[in-house]
Amino acid sequence: MAERIRHLRVTVAASVVALLLATAIGRLTGGDVAALGVATGAALVTASYVLTTVAVAWADTIAPKLVLPVGLGMYVFKFSLFGVLFLAVTDAEWAGRVPMAVGICVGVAAWIASQTWWTVRASRAPLDTPGLSSEASELSS
Repeated sequence: MAERIRHLRVTVAASVVALLLATAIGRLTGGDVAALGVATGAALVTASYVLTTVAVAWADTIAPKLVLPVGLGMYVFKFSLFGVLFLAVTDAEWAGRVPMAVGICVGVAAWIASQTWWTVRASRAPLDTPGLSSEASELSS
């Protein structure tokens, strides 16, 4: 399974850096509530992506046919949970809800950018790189 989640070190690190920077900017521009909102949004996105990545990687180690149902199940679960959370935040009229939305955008952008960077970098690795399948090495011969 470790092979399937190699990118997590890069994506989580980038997400934490983005979270810290966005939280600092939120604190400077909107105070403690904005900082908490931004941090919450970015942390939710990071946790969501990590949870899905690990679940899908686990499913792939058990049986590749489980990847689609596990992935879809994770999305239904996460977005249902997010829906309940967002309704609660909206009903409470929490002042940090707009900064939380900004934090979500920051988290998504950091994750997508870092995973894209990692994927492009990994796809340029020589075919005899440890960790690539033997099929890929055979194709190059």
